Amino acid sequence: MQFQAPESLAEQIAQHVGRQIINGQLRPGERIQEMRVANELQVSRGSVREALLILERRYLVDIFPRRGAAVSKLTREHVAALYDLYEVLLKLLVNRFMAVWDETDIVALVNQLQRLNKLILAEERDLFAIIEAGFEMMRLCHERVANPYLQDTLDNLRPAISRTYYLAVTRRPDELFRSMKFFNSLVKVVQEKDLQAADKLITAFAADQRALILSVVDTLAEHGGVNAGQATGAG
Repeated sequence: MQFQAPESLAEQIAQHVGRQIINGQLRPGERIQEMRVANELQVSRGSVREALLILERRYLVDIFPRRGAAVSKLTREHVAALYDLYEVLLKLLVNRFMAVWDETDIVALVNQLQRLNKLILAEERDLFAIIEAGFEMMRLCHERVANPYLQDTLDNLRPAISRTYYLAVTRRPDELFRSMKFFNSLVKVVQEKDLQAADKLITAFAADQRALILSVVDTLAEHGGVNAGQATGAG
């Protein structure tokens, strides 16, 4: 594989390696060998190191002095902390968006929701496309809210959320339909500017996600480790 845009090379490498972590091709605790990645992608080790620093900020990689980088582990504590923060930030984003949206914003949001629904209802599902479509709805809210600190924080959490969600869905595909119901309900209450209903929806959704992923982590730990790539039907 060869990348084209030199100015964003480290980001492209980070996305490539991050995708392997999200889908379980690289397992929790597995060492990431800089030379192997550099040879595979035909890039310099310096660019790989820069990419690993990006992945560390996104909570997919741990970097140890004199030992290099390894895929971060998924523990109950990590999952609980991640969803505690995600719930708070998502509520903040939605609340701010409800205070400022106009009809153009809602049209864009509804169009993206319809795209997400189609991806979930498709006979052959692309989990990465579904996850990206969900985050695209957040991006549309970011454009209107215009809070760079909130956006940067959520963007850094995005790969970790994607990883846990991919892990859950590959084992319990019906979770996709619960997610679809959540997004449809959330857009409806956002249109109605019902702040209390939005908060309740997000609280319930975050609690369900946290409980599901914790149960998956517990089950996999009993069988020798957390590895999304072992799931049957994983993309």
